[in-house]
Amino acid sequence: MAAQTGLSALAIESRSDVPVFPPVALSAEAAPFTPVRTDGWRLGSPSDAEKQFSRSAARLRALRADSGQLRGELNLLFDQLLSENYNKTFEPNINIRPEDVCSLLKHASSLVPLSQEHLVIKLCQLVHHLLNQLKVIMDEHTLDVLVNYTASALKVCSTWTHSDVLLALSTIVYGNGPQCHQHLSDLLGEDGVLLLYSSPSQPNMELRRVALTCMANICLRIPGQPPLDDQYRSVSFSVFLKTLQSPKPPNTDELFYCMVIQAALKGLQCCLSGGKWKFGGGEELGSILASLKRLMFQGTPGVSVEWPAVLYPAPLPQYEGLPTSKPAEPPKPSEQSKDTNKKRKSKGKGKKTSTEESRGEDGEEDDRDAVPVLQKGGRSEGESLSKPSASSLYPSWKKTSSDSEFSDPEGNAQSKLRLYHGRVRQGALLCLLAVVKGVEKRTLYGYWSSFIPDSPTGGPPSLTLLTIILKDPSPKVRACTLQVLSAILDGSRQFLAVAEDTASPRTSYTPFSFSLATAVRELHRALSLALLAETSPQTLTQVIKCLAYLVANAPYHRLRPGLLSPLWKQMRPYVRHRDVNVRVSVLTLYGALVTTQAPLPEVQLLLRQPEGSSSTGSFTPQDSALSWRQRDGVSSPSRTPEDSSPPWLLQLCVSLVTQPREDQSDSDGGAGGGAALEPSPVRLEALQVMSHLVRGYFSLVQSSLCDIGQVSARCLREADPSIQLHGAKLLEELGTGIIQQYRAENNVPESVRVPMSQVVQFWSEVLSGPLNGALQNEQHPTLQTSACDTLSSILPQAFAQLPDKTQLMCITVLLGLTYSENYLVKTAAVRALGVYILFPCLREDVMFVADTANTILAAHDDRSPNVRAKAAWSLGNLTDTLIVNMESVGVDFQEELSDMLLLKMLQAATRASADKDRVKSNAVRALGNLLHFLRETQLTRSAFQRPLEDAVRALVKTVQSEATMKVRWNACYALGNAFRNPALPLDSAPWSQDAFSSLCHVVTSCKNFKVRIKSAAALAVPGQRSCYGDTKRFSCVWHSLATALENSEDTNDFLEYRYSASLRHTLSQALLHLLSVSQSQDMPALGASLAGEEGRGIREHLIKYVRAEEGGADREQGEKDTAGDSFTPQQRIRGLQQTLIRLKGLKTEGEGRGEEDRGKEAVVSFLEDLLKTCESID
Repeated sequence: MAAQTGLSALAIESRSDVPVFPPVALSAEAAPFTPVRTDGWRLGSPSDAEKQFSRSAARLRALRADSGQLRGELNLLFDQLLSENYNKTFEPNINIRPEDVCSLLKHASSLVPLSQEHLVIKLCQLVHHLLNQLKVIMDEHTLDVLVNYTASALKVCSTWTHSDVLLALSTIVYGNGPQCHQHLSDLLGEDGVLLLYSSPSQPNMELRRVALTCMANICLRIPGQPPLDDQYRSVSFSVFLKTLQSPKPPNTDELFYCMVIQAALKGLQCCLSGGKWKFGGGEELGSILASLKRLMFQGTPGVSVEWPAVLYPAPLPQYEGLPTSKPAEPPKPSEQSKDTNKKRKSKGKGKKTSTEESRGEDGEEDDRDAVPVLQKGGRSEGESLSKPSASSLYPSWKKTSSDSEFSDPEGNAQSKLRLYHGRVRQGALLCLLAVVKGVEKRTLYGYWSSFIPDSPTGGPPSLTLLTIILKDPSPKVRACTLQVLSAILDGSRQFLAVAEDTASPRTSYTPFSFSLATAVRELHRALSLALLAETSPQTLTQVIKCLAYLVANAPYHRLRPGLLSPLWKQMRPYVRHRDVNVRVSVLTLYGALVTTQAPLPEVQLLLRQPEGSSSTGSFTPQDSALSWRQRDGVSSPSRTPEDSSPPWLLQLCVSLVTQPREDQSDSDGGAGGGAALEPSPVRLEALQVMSHLVRGYFSLVQSSLCDIGQVSARCLREADPSIQLHGAKLLEELGTGIIQQYRAENNVPESVRVPMSQVVQFWSEVLSGPLNGALQNEQHPTLQTSACDTLSSILPQAFAQLPDKTQLMCITVLLGLTYSENYLVKTAAVRALGVYILFPCLREDVMFVADTANTILAAHDDRSPNVRAKAAWSLGNLTDTLIVNMESVGVDFQEELSDMLLLKMLQAATRASADKDRVKSNAVRALGNLLHFLRETQLTRSAFQRPLEDAVRALVKTVQSEATMKVRWNACYALGNAFRNPALPLDSAPWSQDAFSSLCHVVTSCKNFKVRIKSAAALAVPGQRSCYGDTKRFSCVWHSLATALENSEDTNDFLEYRYSASLRHTLSQALLHLLSVSQSQDMPALGASLAGEEGRGIREHLIKYVRAEEGGADREQGEKDTAGDSFTPQQRIRGLQQTLIRLKGLKTEGEGRGEEDRGKEAVVSFLEDLLKTCESID
């Protein structure tokens, strides 16, 4: 429970312009006057205020309610306590215990009867004074006593006291709303005093403002505390919103009205912060957005529009209608920039023109006259950047400083009003920021056109966030606007992915994709202008961060090229900016540029350009201020026209990380003595950009592989753990980039790859360098984790060529780190072993496989789900290796591996299949591999009987469960993998029926088509008819596949429909497989199926399958899912012919011979007709 300054500080401000101390009554015993030095420190002892408090508190606690001179004593003591300044920024050494303050206030409230209204006011002032300045955290009893006292005062005392009482109450309840639940009904109930005073019908603006402040402080949530009850939160929200929507009462001072709006905005922000939107549907959201948009332009010169009461989402964007306006004189160009000390008064600020006088009467005329100024500014900004005029290049707030938020020396009313208008705009934007963070992104997308223009400039400009960024005179307001825009852009990639303007738009209508593309271009244009004009380092940082969010989310591969090149060149000078935050944000933007849709052709061209070729783009008015670095110094790489030279950006980042900066007058305060490196944030961001470059544009930086490795090594030798961590991550990215080049599926020509000898040399140097120290640095587990990830990024072919002792070192370190007490380190080490087990040079080493298996098994019992998930993944990889060795090495490897170890692995995987889904998905993969790997001699041992049954039933349970689809299709695949083991007793085992039944059920009923594909593929795995069991089970499998084929297009989900061709492909292959293994006893059921309605549907699909008509990527995906069925149509026809020949040769025997013959004839006739049809088409 905290009582803090918050909104309640506004109360003092309303009484006078400069309220330093409350009034103190003259008294002989009053605290003596203590002069203050010019630097703000008191002369004399720093504990004077503390001593005065102790003396006054002791005297106050000695008073009793029946004292004769109680009133006079209280009056005197209250004055003495109020005369002191307890602010710790004013006097840092003050040390007054919170419990002493609480005790004093509780005792004082018991001494002051509510009938003594002057004393009540002084007590309330004292409550506010002490709690506000000392930031006291009250205990529950004190909170209850003070809330009860002030609430009673509001009921009993006269109205003239209520302003001070509410001020004290607002300080008491600051962040303590939930703890005041027993008083909330009196304050916020149906007839609550706060609702009465905060109502728009309340004539007393001071009471209304303080009541709104009090409500806002009740709604404020302190982190770690429960939120306010939804009932009172909703009541407060309605009051705040109604306040914003209600017009200014007549004859009300504009300043007071601004203060009321400020309080309501702060309250609204408190309601919206710290949780998801829960204040009604779209109508309510539209209402609050409309109110906030209107207040975003409060007091902005030249804005006079009819604001809508509600904003409605797309598809019909609602724009403000600009009233017709009289022609206005063009604005005069400014002769001095905003940061000059001398202020030029605009026309009419000192002396009112007739237009401004009329505005004072009705508030309309002057706004209408000012609109064309905005219109003209909008058109000039829409002109081509290639030939900007001197006046149009800068936004309107750059042209004059008359609307600055800094007041004139005289402190006149106009300056103060501008200041308060700016605070209202800032408050509205902070509320909008809370709305953006609290409302679902998908809901907000409909309102984009209300805040971001989606049509090119040329007509009257719409009033959007970009208008404020370019035209608002207050740097704080502009910074807030940029924060809102950044929040809107953050996470909008899915929405903006629709944008496209590569093709010419149709003339009849504008597609939504083109409108979105236009919005992206408008954002680029406006933010580039803001970048040129901005001089405030804080706001400049926000502009660049906003550009980074835009670049990270916009789909540049779907837009016409040319957006990123000007931005790339425009940012170049800012890497030399004096402000460290600006330099960091510039690097963040460069990181976004090389990350977005990498590799992007436009960015590739920019990276290939030598440094000097883009110098024409380095134009900013702040060039003289930015040039604190030497242009041709180490920070600016030498010009090398060769295409093979490292990219300029890489050279810049290397110099920022390794070279000392030339100027020691950095804004972050460089230490004197010796050449200092760049500040840590700059170096860290430069390392991040290098990592992004390596990840997205490896082919352009691979020539500098050894140089980048040396930078990483240097970082690992430093003392700063953050620098070490980023150095290790850079090494990991280098390793990953090399692995990607050598992957066969990427088809990178050998001449383009990094030569193997260079890769081996690179890793030899890395592994003999400071990486070992990072691996053993137990004080920084995150660094150890990253070092483990680096070890796992070694190219397998290069690992095989490393010296034996180096290989042994890597393996030994990883095995040891799996026993770390930190779960992050253990997770990374287990994962790295899961990578190493796939290395060709290690996988046939039985001792390494056994050691790795035992380590992974131990990790399966870890308490951390992250460790268990990686252990399951590594176990899946290890069992993949077992299958590879079984096929390549043969029985020798199987016999060398311990039966007991295999049994432990089978049991561990079975237990893991009941764990969380992320563990389960790999556990079932491991089960399938193990069931495939086990030999007949092992399966017949009694020790394996129960674990074998448990393993299969675990797979069956997973297939039938409600787990995630990835887990279920892995389980289906695992069953199919198990069916490949000819030693498994599928015909006689009790669990066999459950396995087939589960797959038959899933293939017909699962909503996810990929699960159906995996189950159909599993049903087609057994190579012998005996594996399918009796005739009844075989018939069940056939009918399940036939039904699934018939229903292969039945889905309401388009995302599933795209897999329907793959599903039909797999099902057709499975049905033909069943025909190829069928025996005479199966003929009656097969003949009945193929001769009826079901057979006609099957025939159509089989014709398409045999002729390979299920074309395109879907068919290829289907063939991938059927485990390598990539036969040509001719091969499939030959397979059909062989099946037909085999079936014709089947001999029927036994009692049902006649029925079998008829069924056989039907099947043979079906196949002959199918072959004839397919062959005739060929």
